Amino acid sequence: MSTTSLDSRVVGNCLACPFRQERLFCNLSPAAAQALAAITTLNTYSRGAMLFEEGQESKGLFILCSGRVKLSASSAAGRTVILRVAETGAVLGLEATVSRKPYQTTAEIIETSHVNFVPREPYHRFLREHGEAACRVAEELSNAQQELFSELRSAKLVRRTEEKLAKFLLAWSGRTAANDGEDMVRLTLTHEEIGQIIGASRETVTRLLAELKRKQLIQVTGSRMLVRRAALKNLLKT
Repeated sequence: MSTTSLDSRVVGNCLACPFRQERLFCNLSPAAAQALAAITTLNTYSRGAMLFEEGQESKGLFILCSGRVKLSASSAAGRTVILRVAETGAVLGLEATVSRKPYQTTAEIIETSHVNFVPREPYHRFLREHGEAACRVAEELSNAQQELFSELRSAKLVRRTEEKLAKFLLAWSGRTAANDGEDMVRLTLTHEEIGQIIGASRETVTRLLAELKRKQLIQVTGSRMLVRRAALKNLLKT
């Protein structure tokens, strides 16, 4: 869902959001949703803005109403790895806010985004007063753990860098694709950022993308990419 697809009166308004029922965290009773809305502040961020940084004391959580955010972490040697790209509806900084510990990742805006901010202590009071919301948080944290396990398992099983790139493109296009046909997506990540996600150098990503284009598995026009999903899936079977 793009920023422009939402009416300005809806963005940041959990009660009016047409996508409430699709999201676990947002799908609260009207009373709880109204109480949450009362302690949130809506902000608009441009590409490159930081919501929070790894090691920073948690100040609250962020609800992504529209846009995309990349979450990254650094090793002791200074190497940066992109853990995932958060989409509309994601709740960022939840673990740190609940535990009152520092943020474990860095959250950087990669396209213009509307974000609701919920300060830490008011959020703790909100959870104590609304048991259903506390249950939703438990579910959200459990789902996050399951997703992390799946990603780690996939990373161990996929050995070839070409396969990792194919899986990334399938996941990226899968956010909007209705089937396994062709899907035109806007790729807002650089080759270096893609490499940080799949564990490869920028040069390797550039070379592999050129190879996929030569095989006519993808087609690139500026920042837009046509992904032939069925053909990419067949590549993973070989």
